[in-house]
Amino acid sequence: MQVTVIGRHMEVPGDLKRYMEEKGAKLPHYYDRVMAVQVLVNGEPAQKKVELVVSVAGHEDFVAEEGGSDLFACFDVCLDRVEKQLSRHKERVRDRKHQIKPE
Repeated sequence: MQVTVIGRHMEVPGDLKRYMEEKGAKLPHYYDRVMAVQVLVNGEPAQKKVELVVSVAGHEDFVAEEGGSDLFACFDVCLDRVEKQLSRHKERVRDRKHQIKPE
């Protein structure tokens, strides 16, 4: 699985980039068909924003974004949202495949 961190209008600091790569690499724990994770950090002067895009096999991308001044906190909020999306999707897929047949 590939984790990519891209900075728009700014250079992403090394510690932030490592933090995002380490946390993003743990997403397959929530759903094993995760193919790629892309983190877009927008550093416009008015407001900084983090967007997290998770590509999954057999489904559309899962996306979360958050704006604020602290990029670490923004990334954590996005990560929580994507984890919930992945867990909910996994439950739906599992429930659909293992239905109990009426007798």
